[in-house]
Amino acid sequence: MTQKLPSEQPEQRLTDALWTPSPHFDDRPDPSDISLVVIHCISLPEGQFGGPQVTDLFQGCLDCQSHPGFEELEGLRVSAHLFIDREGQLQQFVELDKRAWHAGVSSFEGRERCNDFSIGIELEGTDHSPFTDAQYQRLAEVCQSLLARYPNLSKSRIVGHSDIAPGRKTDPGREFDWSRLLSQLSK
Repeated sequence: MTQKLPSEQPEQRLTDALWTPSPHFDDRPDPSDISLVVIHCISLPEGQFGGPQVTDLFQGCLDCQSHPGFEELEGLRVSAHLFIDREGQLQQFVELDKRAWHAGVSSFEGRERCNDFSIGIELEGTDHSPFTDAQYQRLAEVCQSLLARYPNLSKSRIVGHSDIAPGRKTDPGREFDWSRLLSQLSK
């Protein structure tokens, strides 16, 4: 159930994203309180890129018996708003005004439950491998769009999963070039 969005779609979907809806979302407590962007990385199996497994995971149909590393994912209900693959292609799983399930147990500036007020962006990759030029370019475009759209966002509120769940998460990892991303943003 994947389709390219026409330009007249509601603003809760990015028009240049491939819309692939996930069942793993719910309503935000306050949809106007979007004030954080959380950057993650994912690959399934780890370090292997280009397959359908991430999409399958976010859609709740990953065959957990197809790879030994997937057994721990059995029954997991997880999603992100957006996914950027190695070529910079953008996929959207959850509308921006809805709560995607990407952050887990988390806290930012003393506020818990980051899923309530954040947009989750997954980059195809690992915590210990560099990301591609195409990914940085697309991520900067997406973040610039989000900064323009949500008045409570700023460059200082674009963080990694490791920043909101230290000790539990390490993504997007040491290879992620924060200065490169932030220098591409004008706000």
